[in-house]
Amino acid sequence: MARHAAVGANREDRRARRRRNGRRWIIALAVTVVLLGGLGAVAAVFWSEYGARISQAAGWVSNDYEGEGHGEAFITITAGEIGEDVAAALAEADVVKTQQVFYELLLQQDPQVEFLPGQYQLRLQMSAQAALDALQDPENRRELTAVIPEGRTVDQALEIVAAGADIPLEELQKAAEDPQEFGLPKSVSSLEGWLYPATYEFDADTTAEEAIGMMVEYQLALLDELGVEKKDRERVLTVASIVEREAGRAEDFGKVARVIENRLDTGMLLQMDSTVQYGYQQHDDGSVWSSDDALKDDNPWNTYLRAGLPAGPVANPGRAAIEAALSPDEGDWLFFVAVNLETGESVFTTNENDHYAAVEQLQQWCTANPGNGC
Repeated sequence: MARHAAVGANREDRRARRRRNGRRWIIALAVTVVLLGGLGAVAAVFWSEYGARISQAAGWVSNDYEGEGHGEAFITITAGEIGEDVAAALAEADVVKTQQVFYELLLQQDPQVEFLPGQYQLRLQMSAQAALDALQDPENRRELTAVIPEGRTVDQALEIVAAGADIPLEELQKAAEDPQEFGLPKSVSSLEGWLYPATYEFDADTTAEEAIGMMVEYQLALLDELGVEKKDRERVLTVASIVEREAGRAEDFGKVARVIENRLDTGMLLQMDSTVQYGYQQHDDGSVWSSDDALKDDNPWNTYLRAGLPAGPVANPGRAAIEAALSPDEGDWLFFVAVNLETGESVFTTNENDHYAAVEQLQQWCTANPGNGC
């Protein structure tokens, strides 16, 4: 049975006292600044920093939206999440105005609110009460579906399936331990690369084995459709997974695939950060740069230290990446680097000097855009 996300109310009195004390502090500070009317510049700076909090504390504005909202928004609640997690997700999606207002509403509920894991269809800019009512309405919990984007790892894909299909993650992880149970050859030691990215619908009684089997079956069907022989499948999926993780735009898939093949043909190390980060389990940190520790770690996926392809796929590639691996663009590129992490634009070059110039472009972009994958 799936675990539920529960909200506790045992801290309600303490939070109430903090809110009252905080309100008195803010209003007192506001009065002090107002009395210093001659210090206009200081008051302006103060107001820009604390104005929103003062307005809410004084009751001039509300930290809650009004009404039933508009448009649509989707949030996913996973097993083990608590009320604060749900409140944060709602605020981030602009379903509620602030995380605080929703969480404080939860603390007032008796009995405690329990949320079933799954994906919920809500509205933008709802009142906290409207959002809470909507989350408790079974009609708003979408059918048992899981949307697996291209480039996710097996671990990430199983977490998505667990939330969308209401299948315990532990059961999915155990089922995934033996790839041969899903018709894969003995040489395959992991399901990495073999789960087809798509939108899946599940029945209420779908088992972990059936859910994984469905994803593997679709990937095998695609390989058959594209004419990939069984002996070549692992290699194709490995190349395609690197393409999926490295290319910032789909239009560059063919070029990235060509760089991989050109480097292999000339005996160069692949030196792909996606493989280094995967082998060091650093691929979830959101950074385009590999750490020094990851680069030095001698594991079967470190293509900075080991020649040839890594030990296996580093993610689950989709159709476009697999097609690029099978038919790379024509070109003599040996290097590429993303120069704009927002747009995914990359520069492809044939020599080290031009490549280092492109790396400098990326560094300049990172300096101007800190915290965006740098």
